[in-house]
Parts: sequence; C-alpha cells; structure tokens
Amino acid sequence: MATSIPNASTTVEAPQKKSLARHLPTGARLLLGLVFFVFGLNGFFDFIPPPKLDPASPGAAFGIAMKATGYLFWLVKGTEVVAGAMFLANRFVPLALALIAPVIVNIFLFHVFLEPSGVELSVVLLALEAYLAWSYRAAYRPMLGMRVTAGA
Repeated sequence: MATSIPNASTTVEAPQKKSLARHLPTGARLLLGLVFFVFGLNGFFDFIPPPKLDPASPGAAFGIAMKATGYLFWLVKGTEVVAGAMFLANRFVPLALALIAPVIVNIFLFHVFLEPSGVELSVVLLALEAYLAWSYRAAYRPMLGMRVTAGA
C-alpha cells in the first residue's frame, strides 16, 4: 500500500489571518517608545511644563533628591531616551524592554506610594511592558535557563 506525498506544486497554503491582534505588539511598542522618547527628552530640554506639586510633598522631595545626586536623574532620562529610540526604530526591542523595566517599576511604585495622581499612566506603562515582554518571550528563554554553560 503506497502513500503519495504531495509535492510543493499541489499543496495549498492557508491564507494568513487578517486580524487586529497581529498589530498589537507593534502598537504597544510604538506607544511605549513614544512615551519614553518624549518624556526622556523632556528631562533634558523641559519643553513640557511640570505639574504643580507641593514642594513639601514626598514626590517633589524624591525628584529634588534625584537631581541633587548629580547623575541619577540624567541616567534615568538618558535610559528613557535610548530605550524609547530603540522601541521606535524596532531595533534591539528585547534589550530595550530589559533596560526600561526597572524605570517602569520605579514609576509605578513612585505613583503608588508618593504621588497617586499619575497612577493610571503608570499602570498602562506596566501593562505595555508586561505585554511586550510576553510577546518577545522567546528572546528571553536562553537567559532564563537554570543551568547554562559559558559559550566561547
């Protein structure tokens, strides 16, 4: 009893699904990139007026302390600009997600504990980060191995 194997000319490929879901990672990446690129540049050039905060509030004190270190504020804003550019250019996106993750966690915790007025945007940023990390999970699989040998 012989079975025939169809050759490439007789097989028909299923048409690719045209759904909105295939564009969600791109939209999330662009939104995250735009937010961090713009707000990161704003840290250097102050083109968006800052919100009015009570100078005695913990949130204002935290911002003043970050700037007073002489490097921390600029490091965070520089990281935001670089990661935002990487998201917008669609280059090294898994690396950009890893770089910006501590910044997003800090933004979220800042708004939860110090300045609750902006917690909504921080939740959106956290959700976008988690969604994109899940979308690019294959890139993190080798890094998350329990026992890995050093390569040459």
